[in-house]
Amino acid sequence: MLDQNVPVITVLVPGAVYEKTLSNAQEARARKAKMICVAVDGDEQATKTFDAVLAIPPVDELFSPMTSVVPLQLLSYFIADYLGKDVDQPRNLAKSVTVE
Repeated sequence: MLDQNVPVITVLVPGAVYEKTLSNAQEARARKAKMICVAVDGDEQATKTFDAVLAIPPVDELFSPMTSVVPLQLLSYFIADYLGKDVDQPRNLAKSVTVE
């Protein structure tokens, strides 16, 4: 399923699953997928493996989800905006959110 038309977005931060995540990313790279990564600033493995790296500051593993989510949210926002999607009124929002 992966090819040059399918982007792969990966969060690659130091911790217990770093090597496994990197290995999975390298498999996707072998299938010519476009590779985007959120990684700690200065991570040479990320720079070698991915087409684009969204750098985050180095923090303790416990806090890495908090620093990783912001670049992903911004990426989602800018992709939706680029595609002309209404970022303030996403489709199917009424089906999943009830306002009282």
